Amino acid sequence: MESLPQMAVSFISFPSPRVINAGKSQHNEDQACCEVVVVERSSDVAPRASPEDTEGGRKDLCFHYWGLFDGHAGSGAAVMASNDPRFLNDALPRFHLEKAVSCESLVIGAIENAFQQMDEQIERERTTRLVAGGCCALAVVYLLGKFYVANAGDSRAIIIRNGEIIPMSREFTPETERQRLQFLGFLRPELLGNEFTHLEFPRRIQHKELGKKMLYRDQNMNGWAYKRIEEDDLKFPLIYGEGKKARVMATIGVTRGLGDHDLKVYNSNIHIKPFLSCVPEVRVYDLTQYEHCPDDVLVLGTDGLWDVTSDREVADVVMEALMGCEPNDPSRYTLVAHELVVRSRGVLKDRGWRLANDKLASGDDISVFVIPLGGPGNDT
Repeated sequence: MESLPQMAVSFISFPSPRVINAGKSQHNEDQACCEVVVVERSSDVAPRASPEDTEGGRKDLCFHYWGLFDGHAGSGAAVMASNDPRFLNDALPRFHLEKAVSCESLVIGAIENAFQQMDEQIERERTTRLVAGGCCALAVVYLLGKFYVANAGDSRAIIIRNGEIIPMSREFTPETERQRLQFLGFLRPELLGNEFTHLEFPRRIQHKELGKKMLYRDQNMNGWAYKRIEEDDLKFPLIYGEGKKARVMATIGVTRGLGDHDLKVYNSNIHIKPFLSCVPEVRVYDLTQYEHCPDDVLVLGTDGLWDVTSDREVADVVMEALMGCEPNDPSRYTLVAHELVVRSRGVLKDRGWRLANDKLASGDDISVFVIPLGGPGNDT
């Protein structure tokens, strides 16, 4: 049996510009971390060594790691996830394989497993360590020439390459995961507590509409159809609202993340956690497949950024800000991240925080990483 690699962790200089919310709470519920992880192979591990390994000694494995954790209902889960190395421990290739498995799939599986283990640890320690609430989690691992972007929640990541925008994640909300949520409610109606229906209707059904036909959507449907309204359809919908106002069981607006083990429907004993998944979606970007210049970057941001700034606007700000910096200046990427935070927060006016176009600015916590993909000063 292979022994676990020993790990030495040190910080690298990619600070995360951030700003606390505009009065929503007294504390910053966003947390961030950024580390270089060096994995020293144990001497008793005997993987399938190549001649180069046996002659010159097997090299230590090194990977870079960034994480954004957007907390809700308290900062406890976000603080715990950002400070605990469990997100790093399993993001490593394994050996002694029983069948041919690619290194890429091993890393993806390790990251998925790390999210699961962290969620279980939060559940175990939530009372002893006072871990309140939950958090969305966006984690990035750079290993062996590839970026692995893992997302569970509504934080997002994009790559800006030669002005082109490449989405590296998607939001997980009641609307984007409607069918998964409805399917679970269909399979396990006891989770609905006799208070909710898994069916979706265009609006709330009134008692006087019993027996009439109404448009509806079930877990196996992409489109809409008609059904005759029954007594059970008068229950509150499992998913209600649109856009940023969409909620699961009228309570939470994200469907993936860590924590939330004690979250219940208001004034009831109905637990919401069974509908929330901690499993991330992992997307891979192979850095070796493209030529990159110093202005090509990976942007990570919590929803405080994306709620008020489109992908195109972020790309325009990034390109404009980088043009004003020397290509060899390693601090240029931190300055760009700071510019994104400042523009999303806006300016405090008589009518609240406003963007440059006088639209409502973000009132949420905002955290941003801007990571270079190539060019001078990039040691990745």
